[in-house]
Amino acid sequence: MAESRNLAARIRRLRRASGMSQSALAGDDLSPSYVSLLEAGKRIPSAEVLRQLAKRLGCAPEHLLDCLEPEREPDDALRAELRYAEIILRNGDPKVALETYLAVCGKASRAGNEDVRLSAEFGAAQALEHDGRLEEAVGRYQELLDQSGAGQTLVPRLAVAVALCRCYREIGDLAHAIDLANGILEEARRLQLTPTVLGVELLSTLVGLYCERGDLHRAASLARTAIDEAEGVSDRKAMGAAYWNAGVVAHRNGASADALLLLERALAIYADGDDARALARLRNAYASVLMQSGAPETSDVSTAKSQLLRSAQVLADEGSTVDLAYCETALARACLLEADPHSAQEHARRALDLLGPHHRLETARTLLVLAGAQLHLGEDAVAETSYERAALLLEASQADRQAASAWNDLAEVLELSGRADKALWAYRQSLRCLGQRGYLRPALKGRLAERPG
Repeated sequence: MAESRNLAARIRRLRRASGMSQSALAGDDLSPSYVSLLEAGKRIPSAEVLRQLAKRLGCAPEHLLDCLEPEREPDDALRAELRYAEIILRNGDPKVALETYLAVCGKASRAGNEDVRLSAEFGAAQALEHDGRLEEAVGRYQELLDQSGAGQTLVPRLAVAVALCRCYREIGDLAHAIDLANGILEEARRLQLTPTVLGVELLSTLVGLYCERGDLHRAASLARTAIDEAEGVSDRKAMGAAYWNAGVVAHRNGASADALLLLERALAIYADGDDARALARLRNAYASVLMQSGAPETSDVSTAKSQLLRSAQVLADEGSTVDLAYCETALARACLLEADPHSAQEHARRALDLLGPHHRLETARTLLVLAGAQLHLGEDAVAETSYERAALLLEASQADRQAASAWNDLAEVLELSGRADKALWAYRQSLRCLGQRGYLRPALKGRLAERPG
């Protein structure tokens, strides 16, 4: 970020002008490596660290803070603090960002500055989401959405709706997320608003939601609409998001070659921007498609793994716990394809630790990879438990097609292990998730029971 580079340059210039080493600037409270990261623009100091640095450099804290918000007016301290919180969050420290946002909320409320208060409330919700505290984030986003109205406030309302849908998706409440996205989009149509960047982003989010639920026909149709609208607003980020979700849909529909082409277009767009976190997350998606685009022996695992390792480096600094978990799950899948079940199991367990108890969809997918590793290690009973838990989580998320696949995998494992009765039960669960019901079974069971032995 330009602001973090400005701060880095100012700290480095003041230190050198004072004839200080990085160790001297670090003192007893910080480490020289931390100062090195500051001067490289890879860290944003907290308010307390900023005061310590300013004291050692012989300047006022405001002299360092100025370069984070060069255009602020002298009397606009609240907006400067708000900007400071945004930079902290972008640099991957959601806990400190949350504290800063909440402090700004309090000050703005006392000052009667409603615009800054609402912006700080939105930032606090983003920080909670970034830190994996989804239930709390949903509460704050929902409160903001309830406070906003249609019409003149629709654009900020769209931003809140996108974030809220994203959280509901992670929690596994796909039905609620889809209803919310459709409702907000209908507001925009009713008001006859021209397509906006946020509108395309919400439409792309809805594409992903339908894809997760297994409604691939509707997802594909909306993906084409999202690309058309993105071209209409002439915004590269909107176009990148549209290509990204269209690629995921194409992959789910079995068109892996088309999926890779769409994702490569999205990668080219994001590579020209400054959103390193989004680019890393997109690399995860691209790597996952690479690994599943053919038979295990022909899939490009080495290229996929190199993409994932690049993502992991970026996300360690700028990603959320969920971002890192997605990367760990994909690395577990890569290790499994490389016939390294021990490493696959380690990556999967790290992903589960990062996800915690609230991310049902990704937890289920991670459990499926873990089950595969457990099977390779001869831990059949544990693998069965992982498969069953994954299938139930997918069902709870209304991801019925994915749940059907999980039940089918479990059935095949049970069948191969000679447990035919339980395998039959698992196959029936798979069919149930696909909407198949055994209407003849009760009647036939009665008729067969009446037959003489």
